[in-house]
Amino acid sequence: MPSRRDLLRCAVVGVAVTTALGAGALAWSSTLLGEYSVMEMGESAGGGGAHSGAGHGGHGGHEASGASEQGAAEASGAVGGTGAVSVTDLTADPDRPADVRVELVARQGTVDVPGGRSVEGYTVNGTSPGPEIRARQGDLVEVTFINESVSAGATLHWHGIDVPNAADGVAGITQDAVPVGGRHVYRFEATDAGTYWYHSHQVSHEQVLRGLLGAIVIEPATAPPDAADIDVTALLHVYGGQHTLNGAVADEHVDVSPGATVRVRVRVINTDQGTAAVWSATPFRVVAIDGHEVNEPPDVDGRRVLIPAGGRADVSVQAPTDGDAVRLRVGGARSVVIGEPWASAPPDPRQPSTTLDLLAYGTPMPLSFDASDPDRSYDYVIARRFGIIDGRPGNFWTINGRMFPDVPMFGVTEGDVVVMHLRNDSGDVHPMHLHGHHVVVLSRDGVGASGSPWVVDSLDVHPGESYDIAFVADNPGIWSDHCHTLPHAVDGLVAHVMYDGVTTPFTINGDAGNQPE
Repeated sequence: MPSRRDLLRCAVVGVAVTTALGAGALAWSSTLLGEYSVMEMGESAGGGGAHSGAGHGGHGGHEASGASEQGAAEASGAVGGTGAVSVTDLTADPDRPADVRVELVARQGTVDVPGGRSVEGYTVNGTSPGPEIRARQGDLVEVTFINESVSAGATLHWHGIDVPNAADGVAGITQDAVPVGGRHVYRFEATDAGTYWYHSHQVSHEQVLRGLLGAIVIEPATAPPDAADIDVTALLHVYGGQHTLNGAVADEHVDVSPGATVRVRVRVINTDQGTAAVWSATPFRVVAIDGHEVNEPPDVDGRRVLIPAGGRADVSVQAPTDGDAVRLRVGGARSVVIGEPWASAPPDPRQPSTTLDLLAYGTPMPLSFDASDPDRSYDYVIARRFGIIDGRPGNFWTINGRMFPDVPMFGVTEGDVVVMHLRNDSGDVHPMHLHGHHVVVLSRDGVGASGSPWVVDSLDVHPGESYDIAFVADNPGIWSDHCHTLPHAVDGLVAHVMYDGVTTPFTINGDAGNQPE
């Protein structure tokens, strides 16, 4: 039964709809989705180079199916006379034996939350978070995913890992959702060392929220000279209003030997829908962001680190040698306490009001590509307007002024250097996440980066902010580029980067039941 809040919201939207239609004051879009393919979404936004003035393309609104046969034909057409390639063909070497094999079984039911109350949700191998996967850089990872009882179907997406497109785990784009009793095998090379996570990308706004997720850590092929002595994961998630650390309503204690000089690497993973803060009364260093090492990171003292939804930050902390303990606050409600086993935890430090600016943190170093004269240049402008999607009225998100599914398709050719100008003209924070690639932040609000290259796959764009980001199109496929506040993606804040000559046989809202967001 709808709550009073839901009824009030519907009444407000209804009044807004009636007023807007009666006065003709707003340009409304009405879309009936039905079954559709991402190949039929808004045609390429242009983007023909830094000096072309492109990036504002698009076509008239979809009034029924959201289809654009011409756009689909152009996007799926052959490149240089060669035939189109299906996303299913973009795989890891099928003849290479796996170095790491894992079986993950998804179940729908009760989730036990140690230290708190149980909730209804999803587990992986009987727990949530699911088991942490550890691999070494260069390993071929093979994961057999079995859906034992998730009624809506499920997938696994490898958040932050630049997997081959066939392994991306997005229902309706790179695969069909795995039905109850079904299985799917994911194979990818663990190319980049770092901290990542996995989660379902089928009905993701529900399945991720309710626990179908886990951590994956790729260790470097060779340990660096300054490698930490102790390595711990700190995965943050909220289950039914309960703030947990590694699945428990409790702090994590890291024991160190008395008198030992120990440095601890804490891998903070934010799996929630909002920004998480990390801070301590003791100086620490941010040694990696989203799986990429920071060049010569200095101490952080009296400042907090903010981690976007979906993002990660590896923090290095020096353990005390005098019998005391260090408290690292993660996510605001939980802590990692580092010290001798009998050391009492220090009191909670007050959260600093000053945020570490990653645009100027660390020491600069050259990029591996030249972003000053890109092959493609696009705008990605976020706003919102009233409209109707599949008969559902609301105040929906827009991309470059267009409402889903008539949002731009960002076309690229393999090898392109791509620059995107992100601008948030809405009143909400949007943690933007591009699949299959990492991007480097070039500037914010016109101020250029001055620290270590800030390489991310999840980037908070605050209201009124703009960012210039760049990446190399070196991973062919069809890749989602969406807000990781997942209810925002449900309401249309999702576009795609599409490589020339790549197609998909999968559809959304059809018989397979694919619903990626």
